[in-house]
Amino acid sequence: MLRRALLASPFLARAAFAQAPEAAAWPDRPVRIVVPYPPGGSNDILARILAEALRERLGQPFVIENRAGAGGNIGADLVAKAAPDGTTLLLTAPGPLAINDQVYRNMPYNPARDLVPVSLVATVPIVLMVTNSLPAHSVAELVALAKAEPGKLSFGSSGNASTNHLAGELLKALAGINIVHIPYRGAAPAMTDLINGTLALMFDNMPGSILQIRDGRVRALAVAGAHRAPVLPQVPTVAESGGPALASFDAEAWFGLAAPGGTPMPLVERINQQVKAALGLPQVQARFVEAGATSSTLDAPGFARFVAAEREKWGKVVQASGARAE
Repeated sequence: MLRRALLASPFLARAAFAQAPEAAAWPDRPVRIVVPYPPGGSNDILARILAEALRERLGQPFVIENRAGAGGNIGADLVAKAAPDGTTLLLTAPGPLAINDQVYRNMPYNPARDLVPVSLVATVPIVLMVTNSLPAHSVAELVALAKAEPGKLSFGSSGNASTNHLAGELLKALAGINIVHIPYRGAAPAMTDLINGTLALMFDNMPGSILQIRDGRVRALAVAGAHRAPVLPQVPTVAESGGPALASFDAEAWFGLAAPGGTPMPLVERINQQVKAALGLPQVQARFVEAGATSSTLDAPGFARFVAAEREKWGKVVQASGARAE
């Protein structure tokens, strides 16, 4: 039974049968954490919180390296080709692990073969925002405006195949509207254009947008998930405020840690244990709550199953929307 369960996922099968001595010494040298998006976005914010906690806990440098581009594929490929020794890790949004190979025609790596899921770090709400000059103060008003002017409104995202991109595609499909997707190399530059009015609307992860919302630089219309966000309790969900067509709308983002393919299972488990311990520190919990993120306690096999389920979930949205990228 156990063997069949492991073989059910390529991630789990590879990790389970890798052989190596115990990895109790990890880390015995500096560790590089690659963030496949630019500085300033949710991925970068959470990565730096985690890296600081790991450094303080374990006494080794944890260095963040931003390698943006191609929806996260550039940074992910760097990690996929690194030595499987625990010194190079990927902290990423879902795209590089669960979505990109269903959207991009040419992938430089195979996520099921070349990356090992190590630990889910956090789940975060996605929030739908509009530029302040847009005459829409609810999702229903936004949909009505888009239907009155098809093809005129643009929505930005942190890149092709990101959950924020696919949340926009889901909105288009369920509401029956025509809005134009503009991919950016990360959420931070897209947020700049939303603030200055170049973009009409944007789905973004809560940690990267909460300060702009609180400062009134953009207007939050709705939270994309099934429940309201505790940090923005007054903001309804898309399902609450979008009318019957959007009653099933549900999109949430997450960030997870992965290692190069071939990383031995004892080392994967050791890293997972240290990450969970760091995430449990009171100061980390406080900073995650402030950013609107919820930390995870999944073990490595649990995260692998989670990635497989997310791949299936977002694959349906990709197929329904026809989203593709070069």
